[in-house]
Amino acid sequence: MTTFSVTTTTLSASHPLATHELAHACGAGVDWVIQLVEVGIVTSRTPAERPDDWRFHGADLQCALEARRLERDFGVGLDAAALILDLEHEVRRLKAVLRTQGLEREL
Repeated sequence: MTTFSVTTTTLSASHPLATHELAHACGAGVDWVIQLVEVGIVTSRTPAERPDDWRFHGADLQCALEARRLERDFGVGLDAAALILDLEHEVRRLKAVLRTQGLEREL
C-alpha cells in the first residue's frame, strides 16, 4: 500500500503566495521564480528587494504554470515564454473586443 501526503495552500487576495510557495506549486526553485520576475512573466504584488518578501496572486500562478508548460513541452526559454504569453494575452483581448462588436467569426 502506497501512502502519500497532500499539502494545500489557500490562495486569495488576502492570502497571496509567497515566493517559495509559487516555486513549489510549479515544481521549481526560488531561482526560477526570480527569473520569472526578471523577464516580466509575473510581478510581485508587494514591493520588496528580497525575493522572500515577494507575494503573488492567482493570475501570477496561472502565468507561472503556463511558462513552466512552455518550457517543458516546447523547450522554450523564459524570454521566449514571456513573449508567447504576452501574445496569447493580446489575442484573447482582441477576440474579446471583436466579440463585443459582434465581429468575431468561428475558427
